[in-house]
Amino acid sequence: MRPILRSTLFAIAAGVVLLIALLMYNTLRQSSRQLQVAPVQSIALDDSAAAQRLAGAVRISTVTYDAPQPANTDEFLRLHRYLEQHFPQVHHALKREIVNQYSLLYTWRGSDPSAKPILLMAHHDVVPIEPGTEKDWLHAPFAGVIQDGYVWGRGAWDNKGNLMAMLEAVEWMIAHGMQPRQTIYLAFGHDEEAGTRNGEDGARAIAALLKSRGIRLDFVLNEGLLITQGVMTGLDGPVALVGIAEKGYLTLALNAHATAGHSSMPPSRTAIGSLSVALARLEQQQMPAAIRDAAAEMFACVAPEFTGINRVLLSNLWLFEPAVRWQLEHLPSANAMLRTTTALTLTHAGNKEQVLPNHADAKVNFRLLPGDTQQAVTRHARQAIDDSAINIDTKGWEASPVSSTDSAAYRAIHRSIREVFAGTIVAPGLMVGATDSRFMSDIADNIYRFSPVRAAPDDLPRFHGSNERVSVANYAEMIRFYQRLLSNVALDGYVK
Repeated sequence: MRPILRSTLFAIAAGVVLLIALLMYNTLRQSSRQLQVAPVQSIALDDSAAAQRLAGAVRISTVTYDAPQPANTDEFLRLHRYLEQHFPQVHHALKREIVNQYSLLYTWRGSDPSAKPILLMAHHDVVPIEPGTEKDWLHAPFAGVIQDGYVWGRGAWDNKGNLMAMLEAVEWMIAHGMQPRQTIYLAFGHDEEAGTRNGEDGARAIAALLKSRGIRLDFVLNEGLLITQGVMTGLDGPVALVGIAEKGYLTLALNAHATAGHSSMPPSRTAIGSLSVALARLEQQQMPAAIRDAAAEMFACVAPEFTGINRVLLSNLWLFEPAVRWQLEHLPSANAMLRTTTALTLTHAGNKEQVLPNHADAKVNFRLLPGDTQQAVTRHARQAIDDSAINIDTKGWEASPVSSTDSAAYRAIHRSIREVFAGTIVAPGLMVGATDSRFMSDIADNIYRFSPVRAAPDDLPRFHGSNERVSVANYAEMIRFYQRLLSNVALDGYVK
């Protein structure tokens, strides 16, 4: 073997050894980011009675639609009376305000006026039952049945479960003589499920009221990501993701015009054809994907909890990011964390098969990754379509700021999850859907999005789908989670 070839092979071998050593060093030096918590004795609850109260709330059909006001306003007022009846301690010790007719704001005054207040959010409206799916429900959607260890019905999970668990926790704390150090607000909106108007009449009005009083919140906790098991491949135990940001929302309304006429004499350019080309270009030219911000923090947090090759890959994204990203892009839920997504959602053109329509319309919905703006996405769409004859109108809102994972508030949420849901891995995540917490951005230091709901893969279709339910055991855990969180924050002054 010639000396030059030998030297080259030796250099290559040495480089491979050094690379492997670097990868292993970088992998092993990533220690677990999970808080080590001491066992906490669970508070004594009457789980069955709490479940019955949740079932009673489910029976009140507070359905909201896309209209400015709820169609069944009596049901919202009925729920207000129900809460007053079943949580007497709350309604005696806390100040209750009705905001914009149907939303609720509770104030639990703290003992230290200098301490920044906190806000827990939930909403008491629910989505309607899709026509034709009633037969798919094991129990009538608003029957509030408790059977086989579950509370069944629309709202049991989204979002009366959270709302009622918060009130149960505060009721228990008041009954046991507890007084918070910092003021606690409970905000329950009535229109979170109102489509593109979500939260505009509820949460936005509550935020405006608090802002008018000069209130600055330490943090907000709203509904959000869940505790899943068997969803994140490679992690066998439960994983709780805490949303530190949520994606923005942008809908582009596209309109193409052409000369109407008889289909027997079509021109070279038709409205439907032009619009179809535009839509195809948008779908083919997606926004770029990247592992950044919330997704990067999530992988950095869970990487040490993996074993084998997955741990090596996630601990060395500086080298393997393209390969990891390529794999994730093929999973819709993972792809949504990596890019501003493009979804063709509505089209309309023509009214008779032998008539060329004068115009064709479509709507394309984008969910904006933090860092991408409505202006940038609109510019991308115009460049991709590359047709000045296509008119574009826009509607939506920007992505939220990214909240800190290095705050006392995040650590308190992390600790409380680990105390109640023993052995659960906690990590930050990105909320790909929209919540009404975005209206609190101007008055809060940080906003987090987490629902203490356990969900297996087969539970996920129940969200806004048929057979919505929450287990009685999990509902008791939800109550205990909110009690521990409020204790860790407002009683103990942020346990480290």
